[in-house]
Amino acid sequence: MTMDTGTSRALARVLVPLLAALALLLLPGPGGGTADAASVCHGRPTRTIAFATGELRLYRSRQYVCAVTVAKRPGPRRQMAVSLQPRGGRAVVRSGRFDRQTGPLTVHALNRCVRAGGSVAGRGTVTGWILC
Repeated sequence: MTMDTGTSRALARVLVPLLAALALLLLPGPGGGTADAASVCHGRPTRTIAFATGELRLYRSRQYVCAVTVAKRPGPRRQMAVSLQPRGGRAVVRSGRFDRQTGPLTVHALNRCVRAGGSVAGRGTVTGWILC
């Protein structure tokens, strides 16, 4: 059974993009496939503010700001919190007992400054008005 040139080209036009998309889904990215390489927030990383027991990571897209508090040493569950407040709006807080991170927490902040805070085991940080 032989295929003519038109049929094989049409088949190639369908299969090549499909196989390329499948390869992108299955192969690890430039980060080596580690869990830290994948972000839970949408947008680009904007700031990382370190403190004694962890760090507060901020991400920004055009309309939104997202925050995550990550523990320096993952382990047993302990009290963690993350908060975001757009200027002129109410603060949004997520807190509880977590082992690795708390968040993501997203607020609408188009053309607005935000105040962010994060804590792990009672130690943390609060920013002033940033990302203006």
